[in-house]
Amino acid sequence: MSATASRDLKTGGCLQGRVKVPGDKSISHRSLLFGAIAEGTTTIDGLLPAEDPISTAACLRAMGVSISPIEAGRVVTVEGVGLDGLQEPQQILDCGNSGTTMRLMLGLLAGRAGRHFVLDGDASLRRRPMRRVGQPLASMGADVRGRDNGNLAPLAVQGTTLRGTIVGTPVASAQVKSAILLAALTADGPTTVIEPSQSRDHSERMLRAFGANLQVGGEMGRHISVKPGATLHGQNVVVPGDISSAAFWLVAGALVPGSDLIIENVGLNPTRTGILEVLDQMGANIEILNPRDVAGEPVGDLRVTHGPLKPFQFGEEIMPRLVDEVPILSVAACFCDGESRISGAAELRVKETDRLAVMARQLKAMGADIEEHEDGMTIRGGRPLSGTSLDSETDHRVAMSLAVAALMASGPSTLARSEAAAVSYPTFWDELGRLHR
Repeated sequence: MSATASRDLKTGGCLQGRVKVPGDKSISHRSLLFGAIAEGTTTIDGLLPAEDPISTAACLRAMGVSISPIEAGRVVTVEGVGLDGLQEPQQILDCGNSGTTMRLMLGLLAGRAGRHFVLDGDASLRRRPMRRVGQPLASMGADVRGRDNGNLAPLAVQGTTLRGTIVGTPVASAQVKSAILLAALTADGPTTVIEPSQSRDHSERMLRAFGANLQVGGEMGRHISVKPGATLHGQNVVVPGDISSAAFWLVAGALVPGSDLIIENVGLNPTRTGILEVLDQMGANIEILNPRDVAGEPVGDLRVTHGPLKPFQFGEEIMPRLVDEVPILSVAACFCDGESRISGAAELRVKETDRLAVMARQLKAMGADIEEHEDGMTIRGGRPLSGTSLDSETDHRVAMSLAVAALMASGPSTLARSEAAAVSYPTFWDELGRLHR
């Protein structure tokens, strides 16, 4: 199949077996970044061998960090250069399609006094807003410039000596928070980040494990403080499976009659488990098997079996814990008997695509009854969906969500630009073929 050919999607049947989802994307990015600025060697077992973390590794290599090849099944080693060891690169740092790479790099590079960096990415990344990171960094003295007053890439970073300060973030965003924490490591005094609600906390957990002087306090862990001066030391990191990738199997297993799946080694960090809360609200049959703790992160195996689902509602209070799962939950809503409502999700309009618009457009083409709102959608479930010509519109989470919708549709579907799934789940199509009965 050529890279841009349409893929015939499976329909009917059921899903049975065991599946191990790729390593968590958020933890993969951070293990590379923190390993790069630590002293000594970091080993990463289970790092996600997909396009986004590979972009992060490529940027770090361009600044003199030695990172072993990233391939499925191989432990990755990072030879740290220390907090101030990153070299000024000879070329533009290419972040590919990865918003996480670009936003966290801004924080990493802003305090490299006397060095100059240029960050760029593909056409999609050039449309994604970056001022949300640049603005709080500017309050620390950072010099970040770009198109649209520093909101759009390409972005130029002139490294400066940063001030420690108190930063209140307008939205709960792990990317914004993590960029500030990275910048805080080399500031001239303590920095505190205050979020409106707690976002995923992988950076806090991992920075502490690497040796940063970091404290979490305030209501619901919304105040995170870093005192500069501590030396980071290389660690052995074990990356759990990504719950955002597991979400496709959880919803498919709950929806498709006769299905029985076990998803192994899934990260169950409480700042990421909103998907489990919503599926519980829907009455899905999900069990957590063999719960355990791996390198500071809670992990377990998830068993899901088919059963009837109830409609759901959720809003901005849970959004930081399931923002990536909204596309697949919009598919689930189509097969609940009643009206489901998603609100507080305006952030999805500035992801790889406008995910609210794209999911509404693609599911409507299958016959779904969806009303799109500025910050979400209302979905009236229970209408049969018909197979049709679909398009991922270059978004990995859209591609995999539509694959699940097609399983439940009457008649065949085709998916244009199915290769987008490789951004976070390179083996998704192979696994779907293996589990489909």
